[in-house]
Amino acid sequence: MRHNWRPATVVLASLALAVPLLATVSPAAAATAALPTLAINEVDASGVPQDWIELKNTGSSPVDASGLILKDDKDSDRFDIPANTIVAAGGYVSFDVADAFGLGKGGDAARLYLSDNTTLVDSFTWASDSSPGSWGRCPDGTGAFAVNATKTKGAANDCGTPTPPVTTPVTPPGGVSDALPWPGASSVSTASVKNFFGTNLSGLSYELGAAGAPDTLWAVRNGPSTLYRLQQSGTDWVTATDNGWGAGKSLHYVDGTGDPDAEGVVHTSAGTFVSTERDNSNNKISRPAVLRYDTTPSGTSLNASMEWNLVSDLPVVGANLGLEGIAFVPDSYLTAKGFVDEKTGATYSPATYANHGDGLYFVGLEGTGSIYAYALDQTDGTKFTRVATIKSGFPSIMEVQFDAEKSAVWAVCDNTCGGQYALLDIAATGTNAGHFAVTTVYNRPTGMGDFNNEGFVTAPQALCINGVKPAFWADDDQDNGYSLRQGTIDCVAASVPTDPATTPVTSVTSGADAAAAPGRTSTGTTGSAKALAATGSEPALPGAAALLVLLAGAAGLVVARRRRRA
Repeated sequence: MRHNWRPATVVLASLALAVPLLATVSPAAAATAALPTLAINEVDASGVPQDWIELKNTGSSPVDASGLILKDDKDSDRFDIPANTIVAAGGYVSFDVADAFGLGKGGDAARLYLSDNTTLVDSFTWASDSSPGSWGRCPDGTGAFAVNATKTKGAANDCGTPTPPVTTPVTPPGGVSDALPWPGASSVSTASVKNFFGTNLSGLSYELGAAGAPDTLWAVRNGPSTLYRLQQSGTDWVTATDNGWGAGKSLHYVDGTGDPDAEGVVHTSAGTFVSTERDNSNNKISRPAVLRYDTTPSGTSLNASMEWNLVSDLPVVGANLGLEGIAFVPDSYLTAKGFVDEKTGATYSPATYANHGDGLYFVGLEGTGSIYAYALDQTDGTKFTRVATIKSGFPSIMEVQFDAEKSAVWAVCDNTCGGQYALLDIAATGTNAGHFAVTTVYNRPTGMGDFNNEGFVTAPQALCINGVKPAFWADDDQDNGYSLRQGTIDCVAASVPTDPATTPVTSVTSGADAAAAPGRTSTGTTGSAKALAATGSEPALPGAAALLVLLAGAAGLVVARRRRRA
């Protein structure tokens, strides 16, 4: 994940060669005389277990690297090299940088600056993934960068069979080359008050209002940990003002302590569930957890009612490369599709997992780019079972959403992949039968910049009007001062007959670039689950039947109409 906000503390990961008589080295003199011999020598952006950058002193004298600055491709991200960092002649020093900024596997940069934050000492930019190896200079210390088959942190690079890097992006870095255009409007508008949230807004979840209540857009901020309850006011979504929600509510662990790095959120009938990477108060330690909150109490903070810490079950990743998005996927969908339980090897049976509710929780792990499906025991946070591991096809993943209308799961990659979106569904036949597989990949709307969008959600089908419904994005970097943006996605409106004897007719109008209307249609029988473009015709009363009714002088005229809520 790449946030503008990061803790100030930095960590020196390894100093490969000890230097005798360090006291004889003058920092000022070493920096002045020897800095040209410091080179970025190896880079690992895999996030397993941490992103790191290695420097090599290619000169014949020790170099004091204290106070120099490492950056990725953003000037706002920086890692200050700690004091007393002396690199021996021919020596190596490496830094775990994930707590200051994350490196994009599919495209990013590593840059070394003098302490003036202006003078560039060395840099390397890549536009493709080096996994499972690393980027390294070949010959070691002096050559061009290539993919090294073996990572050699703190030692000479493995230059046996290097592969030259792709330095000019052909496809969106980390993305898919044959992705389809966004299935909705190309234009996107801002949907938040300028500079209201600051940076770090992340996951989103949409709750349809009931009994005349307004709709709610739930959003989480990863630092400081905050849950927002947003309602629409004109073209913006602003915080609700009742019950202490005016500035959002700070989130804590079950015992009331900590600052959970909240990345994803899903609002369900069982509570509001938040996926987290770590405790920001102890940000060097990975703590990938799902927290459940009751959002009804008053006050300005919330303590979790349950925590499922998944660190013992998930792959080891850096503290800042943990859980991102979270989605609730109903058991009814999984069983209807013949979902295979990878834990048992048989068709998924909800009865296998006591107290798990009526669905599974799908969480995305940034460091692997995969989705993990869990049955969470709602009575005991120590009880959870991983039911499936699902590859998203992306090098990293920032959001996961279940789309009931499309009968599929969204996997979202941010600017690491140029902003791409994958739809995954359970295969009915073939080698993947019973397992999730990517069916379609879409590019972001052409009218939206390549922002660091860590949150994404589409509105429920009840808001499908004239073939489109709202879609929302949360920008972690608050580009241009805005954290929320709104566009549209194509949909198929549900039909709701007004009389049991009336045959349901779905009314849909093509509208890839139509603006989302403020009204709603009520929920009912869904249209085609995989429809991407909406087409159809308006219902009409047959002329002959109408004429017969009029001639017979019927007491009532049955008119099929579409009902809408205000």
